[in-house]
Amino acid sequence: MGLALGLGARAFVTPVAFGANAILVGEDGQVLLVSHRYQPGLHLPGGGVAAAEPPDQAVMRELKEEVGLLRSAPPEFLGLYTRKIGWATNLIALYRVRNAEIDFKPNFEIRKVVYVDPKNPPPETSPGTKRRLAEFVGAAPQSPYW
Repeated sequence: MGLALGLGARAFVTPVAFGANAILVGEDGQVLLVSHRYQPGLHLPGGGVAAAEPPDQAVMRELKEEVGLLRSAPPEFLGLYTRKIGWATNLIALYRVRNAEIDFKPNFEIRKVVYVDPKNPPPETSPGTKRRLAEFVGAAPQSPYW
């Protein structure tokens, strides 16, 4: 079997979706979480990386689309994570974004945004988001798993 055919077959059997998320830090040290219309809980903003799109550009695009990012410092890479969702693998690049100014308006995807203390996120914060925030504030070692 040729290399291309072998890789194609493997991609069909074990698909990988690539995403990018952000820990958007406000001037007061609080971080922005989003409430989606299609899933419960509070999550870090972000989304899918398009074909051939650099993940740092994807996270900035997602922030513009989801929370109305107007301007910020460039994204800073924090880590790469993996998680299994059904039969697929999700690979997630995580970035810190500082000095952000947003103009949020509820939209098709995001109902609301909240700024929270990363050391004490609200109970409705998703488990993966809680783990990332604990790592971010130095309360937990970094894991490779979302």
